[in-house]
Amino acid sequence: MTRRSLIELLDDEAPPAKFYEQLRLAERDTDASELERLREEFAVAMRVRSRMAWQRQHESELRALYETANDLTALRDVDAVLSAIVHRARQLLAADLGYLSLIDEAQHDCYIRTTDGSQSAAFPTLRLPLGTGVLGMVIHNPTPYATDDYLAEKGIVHLEHVDAATVTEGIRAVLGVPLLLNGVVTGALLVANRSKRTFSHDEVALLSSLAAHAAVALENARLFEETRSAVRDLNQVNAEVRAYTVSLELASSAHDRLADVLLQGGGITDVARVLADVLAGQVWVFDPSGHNLAVASGASEPGVSLDAAVAEALKTGHSAEVTTASGDVRAVAVARAGSQHLATVVLGRSVPLGDVDRRILERTAVVTGLLLMFQRTVAEAEQRVRGDLLDDLLSDPHRDPDSFRERARRHRADLDAPQVVIVARVHAVERHRGAGVAARLVTGYHGLSGLRNGDVVLVVPGTDPLGTADNIIGRLRGAIGEDVTAGVAGPAIGPGRIVESYREAQQCLAALLALDRHGEIADAPTLGFARFLLCRADAAEVDDYLQRVLGPVLTYDARRGTQLTATLDAWFAVGGGLNAVGAGLHVHPNTVAQRLERVGALLGNQWRRPDRALDIQLALRMWRMRQDRD
Repeated sequence: MTRRSLIELLDDEAPPAKFYEQLRLAERDTDASELERLREEFAVAMRVRSRMAWQRQHESELRALYETANDLTALRDVDAVLSAIVHRARQLLAADLGYLSLIDEAQHDCYIRTTDGSQSAAFPTLRLPLGTGVLGMVIHNPTPYATDDYLAEKGIVHLEHVDAATVTEGIRAVLGVPLLLNGVVTGALLVANRSKRTFSHDEVALLSSLAAHAAVALENARLFEETRSAVRDLNQVNAEVRAYTVSLELASSAHDRLADVLLQGGGITDVARVLADVLAGQVWVFDPSGHNLAVASGASEPGVSLDAAVAEALKTGHSAEVTTASGDVRAVAVARAGSQHLATVVLGRSVPLGDVDRRILERTAVVTGLLLMFQRTVAEAEQRVRGDLLDDLLSDPHRDPDSFRERARRHRADLDAPQVVIVARVHAVERHRGAGVAARLVTGYHGLSGLRNGDVVLVVPGTDPLGTADNIIGRLRGAIGEDVTAGVAGPAIGPGRIVESYREAQQCLAALLALDRHGEIADAPTLGFARFLLCRADAAEVDDYLQRVLGPVLTYDARRGTQLTATLDAWFAVGGGLNAVGAGLHVHPNTVAQRLERVGALLGNQWRRPDRALDIQLALRMWRMRQDRD
């Protein structure tokens, strides 16, 4: 062996066995003095080799620490930081398991936050009271702690569930170092082996260095997360401020527009339109009985029962919500004066209402209540002026006719001039509003008006009942924007005749409603005998009568598209002539005969008998009057 061969071995980074092999070869053929020199050179070479190996290891560790620091400073997610710390610790120390534990200040214990290399489900979920296990030793005395056999270590406070998890994981040797930040322990970084192992000072120093980098990186990640959370919160606050500003502007706009409606003498429909426009929805206004007072930007009905929401709004004084089958929202607010329920305001939207939206809805309900109270006050004032006189007249016209004439003259009304009497049913409008509008209309005619039995009664000068009623009711419809059905009678002269005409007009109105002819005007000649038959009936009773008398024929026509009912009506109209019926219907007489045969099969062969024929003709008249409506 020569010095050159030793240098070559050092240069090749040969293992120690190669050096010893060269030394044994030299001992065979080298004298004693030369052998002693070679042994000295061999010792120097081994020291140099050991130094070089240490240097390489140190450089590797420094490079690993540098890479770790570089990796950690680039990470911003806390979980990613923790995973990187534990993985690099296990990698650098060639350990079977790495894990990082943090102190939970709220529960005064420690928990394993992140693991790398764990093989059991129980170990990563461990929680340890402060002062127990290797973790407790590291945190209690913020210095590194190592054991080559954890279960046999006497200086550690053991817990049964911790030891059981350790056995399941197969842990023997453990090394832990504290995570220190500004002198405060926040947790510990630990590595473990599943066999006995003595950790060197260099390994302890290496893990401590990594823990120092990790603590700083962990704190930076925490601060970064807090900063990011603060930025998110600030953005959210800014968004809320902007939304609140928009809401205030919306509320201010709603307030100004609702005030304009009141100042300009608008009605409930105008209020509903403002609300629908401001809150971009559909609006319905109902009276306490559920009758529609106004609709804006929507269907005629909300499409869901509002009873529970109305009850809640009345109880709490705030708006309530109900959801339709399609997921749309119906928000309900009530207008009331004290405990009196005046109206219900309903807003329909596809999205829920915000706080400002609810306040606008509730303010609209207040405005609606004020408007209704104002309209009611006006109506009551008008009714007191003229309505009291009309009510007294209709209640007892014979009490003192001359007194009625005198009272009427004070209001520029002449009861001895021809008068037309109108009894009107105002639909979808609060009745006091209808009465108020009617009172203003008749003032210009020097007439009388008032509410009686829920209907508006008008007595106005005129000799043409239908013409006068058509004019008055047309103006009433235009003023309230809703349908009006009216019965009319006259002309009547004197208190007694006015009362008789009132009863006749009542009968005409009742007949129209029973025939479901809403929105029409009729007098006695128009309705004929139906006025007497239907004056106390309603639409349901008319339906029942038609079904009892003509039900099979009507059903047959509806299902098959035939004209048996029209043929039967024409047959009675011409007195039973097949040819005349055929000519009127533009069909062959044989066709008429076939149709009448089918009628007999449906109604029975005795349908031509006088008593049955009378019932059938009455039913046909009602049927025809309904057809005239359509």
